[in-house]
Amino acid sequence: MFNNVMGLILADNKKISLGELSGPRALSAIPFGGRYRIIDFMLSNMVNSGVKNVGVLTYNKYKSLMDHLGTGAAWSLDRKNDGLHILPPYVNSEATNINGDEELAGVLDFLRTSRATYIIVAASNVVLNTTFDDMIRSHENSGADLTVMYNRDATKYGSPSYILDVDDDGFVKDMLYNPQKSSSNKCSLGIICLRRDMLVDIISKQMSHGLTHFGIHSMVKMFDEIKVHAYEYKGTALRINSVQGYFNSSMSLLDESVRNDLFWSGKPIYTKVKDEAPTLYFDNADVSDSIISDGCRIYGNVENSIIFRSVTISKNTTLKNCVVMQDVHISENCHLENVILDKNSFVRPGVRLVGHHDYPVVIGKGAGI
Repeated sequence: MFNNVMGLILADNKKISLGELSGPRALSAIPFGGRYRIIDFMLSNMVNSGVKNVGVLTYNKYKSLMDHLGTGAAWSLDRKNDGLHILPPYVNSEATNINGDEELAGVLDFLRTSRATYIIVAASNVVLNTTFDDMIRSHENSGADLTVMYNRDATKYGSPSYILDVDDDGFVKDMLYNPQKSSSNKCSLGIICLRRDMLVDIISKQMSHGLTHFGIHSMVKMFDEIKVHAYEYKGTALRINSVQGYFNSSMSLLDESVRNDLFWSGKPIYTKVKDEAPTLYFDNADVSDSIISDGCRIYGNVENSIIFRSVTISKNTTLKNCVVMQDVHISENCHLENVILDKNSFVRPGVRLVGHHDYPVVIGKGAGI
């Protein structure tokens, strides 16, 4: 465990849109895995690494995220010193007078209030379970200015993807964005490590050049100016870059090996706790190869699906390859296949919806069909 490390999580990504799913909320606040939000994984990784000072940088649509994170109590980050800091735009009084630089000014203000030596900066669209101890040791031993984490799945999960070209000593010599062809299968996970004071210098330089956006890969692109080292992650990592990526990542949780790597590796994934009664399975219910959360009432058939809390699946209704979020009501005599239902939506009696595995049907939050 390193006690001289702080963390920063980017709660959204302006290049990634999940359509109806990301419309009402930040990317990191999208529900995932039956009871979690996407941000729970990266925040838990920080906490499991001993990081006690974590900032969450938001752009917009952050109400749902703030409701979920609260004071940070679920991650033991509700503390007098350090703890969880949500950094919305206009985070301080000076930011309103910097001609659009409020995003960078907020990050700079957060960094200057800490005495940590290192900082881990992480994107919000990757689901994995790890600690950053080995990455920090690798960073120190390499003598690099910045270390970026990658794995070898290349463009498996679709765009946007940043492919790294690495030399024999493990240093980045090029980075390609969504290349049509590439000789490298090293794909950035959007997680970097560097000295806090160096990040302060980089952001100050960006602001002096009129740049207003804080991005992880904009710093990796500086490989011609600074030494950028690449650190390989060999565990399970799920990228959520699109609706299809979200659907495929959700379905992969039905694979026992993926589930074990993400949830049973000895490092807990924390989330906001909601106490619910156990799920009720009625006489004619038939459930197979599915993840079912608490508080559901199941009368019908469920196969290869992820069901969140407090979902009702009525009689003579069949779900196959579906992701059903919290407080959804599905009426009788329905057939849903390859469908994502967002929170508080409802399905009227007799509805038949069949999507393709590569193009699932998405029903937005609170919608009725």
